[in-house]
Parts: sequence; structure tokens; C-alpha cells
Amino acid sequence: MATKASLQQPKKGNLSLFTRSDNEILKQINATHFQDDEKFDVESLFIIVKNVLKSATQIIDNAVLGSQAFTVAHLDEKIPKASFSPPLCTLKSISCEMQCKDPSEEVANETTQSILKKLSNYSWVAKAVLTLAAFALDYGEFSWLLAQNQSSDQLAKSLGTLRRVSILLKGPNLEKHREALIELNIVIKTTLEVIECIFELKKLSNYSTKDVPALSTGVDHIRLDVFWAIITIVASTTQLCCLTSDEDKKQELSQFCEKLKAIVSQLRWQITISEQQIECKLRLEVVEVFKGLISFKDNVQQLFDGSTKNLVNIDGVLKGKNVLLFISGLDISDDDISILEPIHELISQKDRYKIVWIPIVEKWTEDLKKKFERLRAKMPWYVVQYFYPIAGIRFIKEKWHFKGKPSVVVLSPQGKVESDNAIHMIRVWKIKAFPFTTAQEETLSSNRDWIGSIATGVNPNIESWIKEEKYIFFYGGKDEWIQQFTKAATALASDPVIKEKAQISIELMLVGKGSKGDDTHCLIPGRFWTGIESMFISATHRKTTADAIQKLLSYKNESTGWAVLSKGSSVVFSSRGTTILKTVEEFDKWKELVQGKGFEVSFMGYHNLVLETSQILCCFIDIPKYSGKILENVKCPDCLRDMEAYIRFKCCHNIRW
Repeated sequence: MATKASLQQPKKGNLSLFTRSDNEILKQINATHFQDDEKFDVESLFIIVKNVLKSATQIIDNAVLGSQAFTVAHLDEKIPKASFSPPLCTLKSISCEMQCKDPSEEVANETTQSILKKLSNYSWVAKAVLTLAAFALDYGEFSWLLAQNQSSDQLAKSLGTLRRVSILLKGPNLEKHREALIELNIVIKTTLEVIECIFELKKLSNYSTKDVPALSTGVDHIRLDVFWAIITIVASTTQLCCLTSDEDKKQELSQFCEKLKAIVSQLRWQITISEQQIECKLRLEVVEVFKGLISFKDNVQQLFDGSTKNLVNIDGVLKGKNVLLFISGLDISDDDISILEPIHELISQKDRYKIVWIPIVEKWTEDLKKKFERLRAKMPWYVVQYFYPIAGIRFIKEKWHFKGKPSVVVLSPQGKVESDNAIHMIRVWKIKAFPFTTAQEETLSSNRDWIGSIATGVNPNIESWIKEEKYIFFYGGKDEWIQQFTKAATALASDPVIKEKAQISIELMLVGKGSKGDDTHCLIPGRFWTGIESMFISATHRKTTADAIQKLLSYKNESTGWAVLSKGSSVVFSSRGTTILKTVEEFDKWKELVQGKGFEVSFMGYHNLVLETSQILCCFIDIPKYSGKILENVKCPDCLRDMEAYIRFKCCHNIRW
């Protein structure tokens, strides 16, 4: 690796950049900036750039560090807007500006000033992202060609030769440049961190610096942070050019890297302090919390009352109340609205709780306004009526994990968050979930009667079966399997050993569409699985066990079918279609045990024998993309190992010795 001594020194009389004061640098870069006139989708471009550079740095790590560094790149879960078109001409212009420069601090500074002048009409954040995007064009191609070197793709090999990538792989060159490549990768990752932090801080700047003093220093420092990010990108481009040339010159990057690490540390601290100050501000009183969320430039003081169709004063209706914030986009269904209607009827009698709908729309159009009005007409509770981006969108997304699907945040009269999403417990427990706190959720979830909570109120037969403590088979799957199971389970339930000798009553409840339109003994699959998913998400967010629920959820994707056996509202056990069908079909082989050991013990005993001789299949658990908090890990319901996290949770029961 090159040392500082190998660099060209600054001209006599010029101080090193790293010894100059912030004011000196600010004076220099402020002269390059005019107005933020050029508007384009900076966030979409940054999403693309992050994905390119994360993949590129991984390829380089794999190439220089070998298999020990192999990991799967986690690309940004956000996606750029479909209408986004990158400013390619601007990117190529910046790229040309950075190419083939001498590896010196002075030249890097001159090149940075030239880039800043080209981007004089862009915001400071846009300047950084555009420069990083120009670098990503080259570095992305460089890493891809490096990865393709061993392939039989003649085009890739030829391009690799033209781009001088193959030079790195000749003889001892890769070993010679290993440390330089590692350092370059670290610098790129650190630069990404800096720009990510700038984005975070910029989004917080919707709040007043009077309320959040830490923002003042952070936002004022963004110009300097952008300068150091851009000059580091310039230096990184020079280093890349040096690596693919035959010359021994190198760009010293260590000082740039240390500078950016210090900036990241400072930015992270300012973001943390700012968020703490915002939370302190929001916890003063529920009305203040609410106003802090929905206000932006206009001072919103009124809500639309869905019951009277009039505007009401926020202070008059929310002060001193518990508030349920119903947060959603405009793609909600009648079912989403209907789950809150019985809750609204209950709390309307108490007058201590209020429901307020906050529609999350980042860019309003005339069509969206009309859709909003149609939805508002269906709601008997309060509605926030606004047609601009509200200040609290970022807070709602990051602190309350809103990802597009409806959620319900419960606030106390003092503005304390009693539940950051009560939607799951409301879907499962309905009125029983009142007062919708985490403590109430803990109490309800400790019971074993969750299947009854999901099924009752949907089909009138179930309530009487549960009350009479009957055995109930809930089942679903492919049509052929359903027919086989219905036939076998009906025969089992009608067998004299069950009905007459053991005096057992067994009922069947299909989760699916009945034949010939008969829905008497059916449940709607969508509602059933939404309830199961809500139970599972609720349990995992509270870090409690939900083995039976998790096992059932894993059977949702079963290729044939699945079934749950309950006694009343308590779950006895659940199983995948192949094993439970065989157990039921072979009732003659174990029915003599029923009178001596009882139905449950006999059933599960024979089922375990069937399970021992069955092929163990991979287990999948699909977690809804918009379920809220991202789960760190999930245990396999079959073998209890941590499941591998893909788009879905998956376990193939591989034994690791």
C-alpha cells in the first residue's frame, strides 16, 4: 500500500486539506453554490446507487478475501419510483471530470471544486448522490467484469481487457493490490454511510430547530459533510484508475477514510440526540403529539367528525383522551374499516377513547383526493383532512414501523405509546382487546383458545360447538385433498366407537369455499389466515412462543392440505395434510385404543407413528411484507432450529454436525 510519502505534496504555501479549518473550506465551497433549482428524484437515485455499490463491494470482498468473506448482499428493500429516469448525461459529465487524475490531495480538491461548480444548482444532498452515482457506474462495471473474468463470456472478457480489469488478475498483481482493494472497499462503504446519515438528518429537519436544537448543528454541517464525501469519491476514483494501470502510483485514502468515519460518528450522535428531543417533544400531551405528527407548514387545528360530518377543534375533542391512531394508505378495504366499527361503538359510550384516521399520502392528486373522500364517508370517527405531506411521516414509518398496511397506534392522555400497533390484537380478539394495551395483549395471548377467537363471530355454528366443548376439525387445502379428508373425517366422526361408545361429538369446518355454494360449514380463507398471521406477528413481536400458531402458519403453503383439531376453543394439535389424512383414514387400526386412552391421546399417538415413517419436507413461513417490525429470526416449528431468512422463512431440517 502506498504511504503518505508517495503522494505529491501540496504546493508550497498551501495547507493540507486536513489541517484547514471548517470556515476556510466553507468559504471555498459556498462560492460554488447558487440555488437549489434543479429538481429530480434524489431518493430513487440513491436507492439504485446503494444497491449497485453494496453488490460491487461484496464482489470485491469475495475476490480479495476468498470464500471466508462470502455473504449474500442485502439490497435496499425500497424500490425507486417506476417513473424515475436517471440523469445520465450529468453522471457521465461528472465521471469524465474524475477520470485519470494524478493521485494528490491538491488535484482531488481541484476536481471536487470543479464538480461542485457543475452541480451549483443542485441541493447539497443531490450533489453528493450524483457524484456517488457517477462513481457507481465505473465501480459497478469494474466489479462485474472482475466477477466475470473466469466465465466463458467472450464479451465480458474483452470488455475486461479494454477496461484493464484483467491486469489486476495477471500473475502476482492481485496479491500486490490486495490491501489497496480492501482499503478502497472500506472507503466506499463509509462514504455510503455518510450519505445515508445525511438523508436521515435531512428528513428530521421538518421539525423546528427551536423544538429540536440538535438539528441546528447537524443541518448546518451538511455542506461540509457533502464536501468530504465528494472529495473522498474523487480520491477513490483516482485509486481505481491507479489499480487498473501499469503504474505504481497510488492514491492515499487512509486520511479520507478516517475523516469520514469521524463524520459518521458525529452524524449518528446528532441523529440520536435529535430523535430523543423529538420524542420528548411528542410526549408532552396527546394533543401536542397529534399536532406534531400532522402539522407541517399549515397549522392544522381541526378534524373531520365522521358522525356529524362537521369540522371540530382538535383540542376540544382529543384533550385528556386516549387516542387510537388508525394509520393507513388509501388502498384500504371495507374489511379494514369494519374491524374498527364495533370498537368505535364501544368507546363512543365511554367517551374516554377516540379514533382518528391519519391517511398517509406523500403526493396528493385529484384522483387520490376523491378516493380519500369516498373512504372518509364510510368512517364514523375523526379524520385528519390534509392534502400535503405531513411532518410525522418519517416518524410514523421508522418509530411505529408503518409500511403501508393499516395499523393502530394507541396513545395515553399524556401522549405515551401504549401499543405501537394494536391492529393484530383487534383482528384476533376484537372487543376483548380493549383497552388495546400491550399488557392486555399479554393477558389475552396467554390463553389457549386462540382458534375460537379467530373463528367465532364469523360462523354461527362454531360458537355453539365451542360452548358445548365439541371436537372441531378446521381444515383446508387443494380440492382433491379436501374431498379425501372430508370423506375420511366424516366416517371417523360417524363411527359407532366415537359416537356411541366414547360419546364424542366431532364437527368439521372447512376453511374455503363449500361445494355448490354451501357456506354453512365453511370459513372465509382470507379472514382466517389474516387472524392466524396476526396472532403469530403479535407473539413474535412480544418475543413469546407461539408454537401451535407457527406450525399452522407453516402449513398454509402445504402442497396438499392441513388440519387443526380443537376441543372447544382450545387447540389439541395441528398437522400437514399427508400425515393427518393417513391418520384419519386408518382409524380402524387405532380405534380400539380410544375407549382406554381417550380420543386425543390415541389420535396423537397414531399420528406420531405415521409421522415417523413420513418424509420430512421443507417448512415455509411467509411473513407479510407489511407486518410492521422486521423479525430478527424465527424458530422452525418442526426441528426448532433458526430458519433461514429468505423472502419467506424456510427450513429444510438439515442437521449440522
